[in-house]
Amino acid sequence: MEFRTPININTEFKLGYTDKYLMLGSCFTENIGQKLLAAKMNVVVNPTGILFNPESIAEAIDKAIEGMPVCENDVFEHNGLWSNLMFHGRFSSPNKQDALNRMNEGISLAHKQLTEASMLILTFGTAFVYRNKADGRVVANCHKLPASNFERQILNVQEIICKYSELFERLSVLNPKLQIVLTISPVRHLRDGAHANQLSKSTLLLASDQLVQHYGNVHYFPSYEIMMDDLRDYRFYANDMVHPSDMAVDYIWQLLRENCFDQPDLVLMDNIAKINSAIEHRPLNPNTDEFKQFIINQLNAVQQLAAQHTNIDFTHEISHWEKMAQNPGN
Repeated sequence: MEFRTPININTEFKLGYTDKYLMLGSCFTENIGQKLLAAKMNVVVNPTGILFNPESIAEAIDKAIEGMPVCENDVFEHNGLWSNLMFHGRFSSPNKQDALNRMNEGISLAHKQLTEASMLILTFGTAFVYRNKADGRVVANCHKLPASNFERQILNVQEIICKYSELFERLSVLNPKLQIVLTISPVRHLRDGAHANQLSKSTLLLASDQLVQHYGNVHYFPSYEIMMDDLRDYRFYANDMVHPSDMAVDYIWQLLRENCFDQPDLVLMDNIAKINSAIEHRPLNPNTDEFKQFIINQLNAVQQLAAQHTNIDFTHEISHWEKMAQNPGN
């Protein structure tokens, strides 16, 4: 008897260690992005901060294409912090120049990665947006400004399609080899209400599907469907009953691994995971001969991987075990 509805995943794209990735979108992007980073892949995750709606994600891509810097007139001071409505709060700072520097570093990083990337992974979180009444532009973050400054709206399917059709055409000129993967965040936006959340996710699903149908280099991965139909149990949510739990994220990541990576990359990924786990190991007595041999074995394993995969930087891991070999108790 089957008590689940496993999702049949038929991806037309492959991921691997030869790819360069740019990932933009909701906090679920951060979850999967951290998995790729831990696997030592060449990935840049949300260089302008977490983004929830398609309009703000498109704005970030526009900035990355142009590589245009943020100017002094683009930031404002509120509650002692200098911010920009298109950037996440982690870029805000009490120092104006520091805020500008952080934002421009993010844009430069995004521009460089986008021009070189083979994979652009976008995660849409919600179709609801907040539009600044002063200039009519959709904002990525309200930065605790008065609610009266903004008008809340929901994007429609055609608006998203038109925005991304134009954007994908620009990307094809900037980087013809770029493959694009769309996914819908499984995070529930319940502050909108259960019905409104479903309308929002449905809008994103319909827009994504039409974009995939129209563009040969645009693909879809069913993160939302895995959470809603395969897991569909509150035990797979965090305590807030909104975000997927660590177990759910791990499960979705496992399905992404199984369906999108070839076997040699999976073997390498597992070997790197073993190295990461070994670094976290803390012995009860580091001065035993057994642990000293463990250090030598780990150093040899990392050096062997580094020699086999010269495109991956193992400097940190080699340095760690070399220092441990000199002073096991430290």
